[in-house]
Amino acid sequence: MDEVPMPVPQGPVSSAPMAVVAPPICPRCHFVVKPEYYYCPNCGAKLTEPPLGVALMDQLLLYAFSIILPWIAYLAITKWQGIKYLRAPSAQARQIGLIALVLLVVSSIIMFWLTTMWVQGYIQQSLNDVNNLGGLGNGL
Repeated sequence: MDEVPMPVPQGPVSSAPMAVVAPPICPRCHFVVKPEYYYCPNCGAKLTEPPLGVALMDQLLLYAFSIILPWIAYLAITKWQGIKYLRAPSAQARQIGLIALVLLVVSSIIMFWLTTMWVQGYIQQSLNDVNNLGGLGNGL
């Protein structure tokens, strides 16, 4: 039988010991986790910040929420993701956050303007009703 020769390593051979890398662990429960985990599977602690979505559907949801947010009286301001996008390291995410912020401001201005017009119309209608005595003053 023919013997296959062992490959000879190329370059200098180091006699230094290899550094052993410890696996990452959860800071709360000390459970061994994988580096790609965002949350600990054992206790649910947040390990790293998940990346922000820049897909078209993520953008549309953020923009829609930015337009609707003033109409729900800022009750869900803590759920608005625009701030996270504005502070993101990615230029694309910051641009998405800026667009969402502009939509939020424009929508807020429109909401306040429409509310003012509605209140003024209601007050004017009430004054007209008082002046006409509810339609009873015409026959007297």
